[in-house]
Amino acid sequence: MEKFIPYEKLSKKEQRKRDAQRRGSWQGISPVTRRAENPKAYNRRKAQKWKDDSASVPFCFI
Repeated sequence: MEKFIPYEKLSKKEQRKRDAQRRGSWQGISPVTRRAENPKAYNRRKAQKWKDDSASVPFCFI
């Protein structure tokens, strides 16, 4: 049976070793906090989307 040693009294190397064991994987999930966009805010991409739409090209019959 191992003798209990408080975390603070462990060497830096042992602390890092234990931290690495505790640290888990995010399993493909990004840990970055996300928030919804403000619907009232001006969005440049949305404002210029009409340029990309081919159906919005005016037809001119002569």
